[in-house]
Amino acid sequence: MNLSDPAFQLELAANIAVAGSILLAGRNNVHTWWLGIAGCALFALVFERSHLYADMVLQFFFIAISVLGWWQWLRGDHGAPLPITSLRPRAWAWLAPLAVLATFGYGWMLTRLTNAYAPYVDSAVLVLSVIAQLLMMRRKLESWWLWLLVNSIAVPLYYSRGLHLTSILYVGFWINALVAQRHWRRLMRGQADASLADAGG
Repeated sequence: MNLSDPAFQLELAANIAVAGSILLAGRNNVHTWWLGIAGCALFALVFERSHLYADMVLQFFFIAISVLGWWQWLRGDHGAPLPITSLRPRAWAWLAPLAVLATFGYGWMLTRLTNAYAPYVDSAVLVLSVIAQLLMMRRKLESWWLWLLVNSIAVPLYYSRGLHLTSILYVGFWINALVAQRHWRRLMRGQADASLADAGG
């Protein structure tokens, strides 16, 4: 970790921006989106230099989806802020197989077409992150369980590529995801209690 190294400076800036975004997401704060866009743009450069091409592509997805997520959080419930809800159990029956197939398919493509490092592991981070991001965009509680899984895979992957600062950050993300899941659960219960109170009133 050399502060005079431009590559480390880029990694540091990306980590700071994304860390702020994740912390704001865990606090259910809408400003998570614009800060995340800036961090993802920086991380796309970081991952391109590390030959983690699936992660690089993932950043462009995050940038595009963040614009929609920003709007949905503000106006996604018929003009009102979107409430936190839980994913229906039957949704996992198609989400889980889709995640496995997409991971192996994208990993195979990277193996054939690029010099990607750990293509299947890298692809797992991409696919699971996409699903988690889409669920978070819809304010689904289970998005944080998927982020826990993503971070568990990402930490050793990034460390093995010499991205030590990023791997440390993702340990922090793992902790934040656990805390955020509990926070969102409390908020969801609060919403349910408020609805019952309104119905009873």
